[in-house]
Amino acid sequence: MHNSDSATDKRILGTSERREQIIQRLRQQGSVQVNDLSAFFSVSTVTIRNDLAFLEKQGIAVRAYGGALVCEPVNPVLEPSVEDKSSLNTSLKRSIARIAVELIKPGHRVILDSGTTTYEIARLMRQHKEVIAMTNGMNVANALLEAEGVELLMTGGHLRRQSLSFYGDQADQSLQNYHFDMLFLGVDAIDLERGISTHNEDEARLNRRMCEVAERIIAVTDSSKFNRSSLHKIIDIQRIHMVITDSDISAESFEGLRKSGIKVVLVEK
Repeated sequence: MHNSDSATDKRILGTSERREQIIQRLRQQGSVQVNDLSAFFSVSTVTIRNDLAFLEKQGIAVRAYGGALVCEPVNPVLEPSVEDKSSLNTSLKRSIARIAVELIKPGHRVILDSGTTTYEIARLMRQHKEVIAMTNGMNVANALLEAEGVELLMTGGHLRRQSLSFYGDQADQSLQNYHFDMLFLGVDAIDLERGISTHNEDEARLNRRMCEVAERIIAVTDSSKFNRSSLHKIIDIQRIHMVITDSDISAESFEGLRKSGIKVVLVEK
């Protein structure tokens, strides 16, 4: 009876969750087999092969006879909780936020993506006046409650508790009738060839919508996110206007961004 219940649980996994679990197995075991995955998730071998083909395209796996091997050069990153993220590099995030918040002037309309770095930006906006800010982040919105000079808009939608972010059709539609001066985009993974990516398919879709309605896209991230790839691509590197990061960024990444016409602002780590 227990096995049957377990199989049912695996069957109801969405494509995104199943692929994340396959990534975990690849990282733990180094390789996976199509037949094993098909039985474990109770899906067809065709579905598993499609999953592995997708992961290969993302640079996460290399297909081999009957399965796939983990691809070492690019490190796929699994999603930590907001609590875990908040405890990492806090002073660095605040340094990045101090640079970012100086870009926001009276009359500006901005989007703050969900995330811990954008939360730090929101905390510093309490003295701003005549600014309209929209966010899909519950923690970001909470930080803006004390910013009386900032008109706060929420995307609404379904709440992802893992990231304290809203997503879904309602969130997507809330953006379509607006035009913003700038978007501060939090980054899970950034790679010169694979672009900016994130862990969750729904959040990637909403981030793409944000990029469509913003005049300027500003990525805020620490250097550890470079040369990494998550499962769901948001945009190509060339779409970004500015990156605010720390001085530990590799020379290769720094030059690659500059050659793509992106302004890079560095803070001391």
